[in-house]
Formats: sequence, structure tokens, C-alpha cells
Amino acid sequence: MSGIVFRAARRGDVAAVVALLADDHLGAEREIAGTPPAPCYLDAFDEIARDDNVLLAVAELADEVVGCLQIDVRRGLSRRGARRGQIEAVAVARRLRGRGIGTAMIGWAVERCRERGCAVVQLTSHRSRAGAHRFYARLGFEASHVGMKLSL
Repeated sequence: MSGIVFRAARRGDVAAVVALLADDHLGAEREIAGTPPAPCYLDAFDEIARDDNVLLAVAELADEVVGCLQIDVRRGLSRRGARRGQIEAVAVARRLRGRGIGTAMIGWAVERCRERGCAVVQLTSHRSRAGAHRFYARLGFEASHVGMKLSL
């Protein structure tokens, strides 16, 4: 889809990003969409913005935020001390899904990881999101690990 601009999110984008994250069966249960955004989201944004290893990004179409994702770049001892990029919180406006925005966003994110010297890019997707799993597989991602979480 032409006309898409990818950029770092700004504080003024927080409400739009939260609305995107809230617009599915999982996000509806865990996010609080609204304008102005809840203070917890602004606090989180401020912390993210200060971290040079994290990029909260948006996709914009005609000056409207229509997609978002977050990239975390971390270095570890595995893979000979390589950096890895973790892509998460991927969302595209419901009315625009299936038009190539997600594909373009992930491609853009992978390039940001490559620029940062990452040896691998990884992501997780909730097991209930079968469509997302097919989408990521089409982009070359492999379901190579089993992810687990512990809520605190």
C-alpha cells in the first residue's frame, strides 16, 4: 500500500496506539483505550522513549496512525554475543487489514533490526492468533520455539 509512512511514535500518538492494541479479543481484555490515554500508558511511553534499545513505531496513512509495533534490541551471550531484535505489539487498524500494511511494517522493522546489527529477529504471538501465525510464516518466520509466560 503506497502512502504509508513509518516513524517513531510520539507522545501524542499514545491514545491511537492503545486503541489499535485494544482492538482484538485479547487487547479488549487487557487495555484501556480512551482519550486522553490513561496515565499508565504515558508513563510507559516516557520510559520507552528514553531507552535507546527500544523503538515504538507507528505506520501513518494520510496523517492517521493506522499501525504500530515495538522493537527491542538486546545483546546476549548466546550466538557469540549477538544482538537480537524482538518485535512485539504489532497491530493494524481493523478496516485496513489485508492491504499490505502489516507486511510493510514487518519489513520495515526487520530492516531496523538489520541496521542495528541484529543476527536474528524474533517475535511471539498468542496461540489463539492463528491468522497472525500464518501471516508471520508467509514472511519467513519459523515457529522454532515454545514460549511461556508467568504473570506477576
